[in-house]
Amino acid sequence: MIKLHDLAPAAGATKREKRVGRGTAGRGGKTAGRGTKGQGARDTIPAGFEGGQLPLVQRIPKLKGFKNPFRVEYNVVNLDDIEALASKGEVVIDIEVLKAYGLVSKNGLVKVLGSGKLNTGVTVSAHAFSESAQSAIAATGGSAIKVDLPFGNGRPPAKGNAITNR
Repeated sequence: MIKLHDLAPAAGATKREKRVGRGTAGRGGKTAGRGTKGQGARDTIPAGFEGGQLPLVQRIPKLKGFKNPFRVEYNVVNLDDIEALASKGEVVIDIEVLKAYGLVSKNGLVKVLGSGKLNTGVTVSAHAFSESAQSAIAATGGSAIKVDLPFGNGRPPAKGNAITNR
């Protein structure tokens, strides 16, 4: 039976590291393979140094703009999706129905957009509607019910802002 202490790499698979700078008697002694004198022989070149040229880190443009901590992100549902649910027999389409069919994530807000055609009159509940979606739903005899946002109709809580998250 093989034991853990018996394990070893195959013969010739590993090579011993070359030790340099161990005195003039050894093969890598004295200058340790760095030649003589000059910048390359010394340990003084900082990482990213380009010989006096303006370094790449300083040449590239920096990140512009900012990320709005109060942005409201919606899960988008189009009229095509609502028509598909209506063809399955759904008459009242609310956020729970959209979650059940996997069109909306668990904690997301829902906005209905007017992409596609709606042929069936249905009642749709969502947090927001585009004007084209609202008029398309009304044209088929359905109704668009706007649900209040979970944080009221003001601003959502800031994401990652230490001042407002106390």
